[in-house]
Amino acid sequence: MDAISGWSGDDRVSLVGWATGGHWVGAYASENPEKVERAVLYNTLYGGSDEHPTLGRGSPLDDKGNPGTFDTAAFGAYRLNTRESLFTAWDKSIPAEDKSQWRDPSVAKAYGDAALASDPTSAERNPPSFRAPSGAMADSFALALDRRQWDASALSMPALVIRSQLDFWSRPADAETIVREAPNAQLVTIPNATHFAHLDRDRAGRAAFMSALLRFLRT
Repeated sequence: MDAISGWSGDDRVSLVGWATGGHWVGAYASENPEKVERAVLYNTLYGGSDEHPTLGRGSPLDDKGNPGTFDTAAFGAYRLNTRESLFTAWDKSIPAEDKSQWRDPSVAKAYGDAALASDPTSAERNPPSFRAPSGAMADSFALALDRRQWDASALSMPALVIRSQLDFWSRPADAETIVREAPNAQLVTIPNATHFAHLDRDRAGRAAFMSALLRFLRT
């Protein structure tokens, strides 16, 4: 934030956070409202429910010996993710047998390339894999159990909550609770869109996502 303010000359910066990035945008904006012009929380967990089909109790994140606790021993400091692992949940959420109808294969390739390039050690393993810190999953597990890590009521700046209708990560309760608690928030739901709407084709949700985002930032 300080670096962006330095080169832009602006004292306040607008932030956009997707999924776990939304956790961090919400936490930062709630603690530093004087530095954030606008906040966008996109397919983000927050709270309002202690049930989650894939991230909460009984999920692979749950410590079977101590239910309700993140399984730190199983996950360690980081997880190794291959290119293929990026597409498992994405493919399942696309309501079309031919996934290329929903997303451009060249975009999917670029997404995989960028993920592997984020870790300079990725090529040292076969198959290539990138390290992803497990702290993000520990945060997500806590939020899935309604253990909130930041306070939406402290978002004094304009806030936009975007949620894809077919999102497997966030729940309707997360988006609705943020909007209910934040003093100046609005909700946009993208019909029939996946968690990856910004990477899908325009007709599959990307156009609606970009329209809502740019309209909010330009207001």
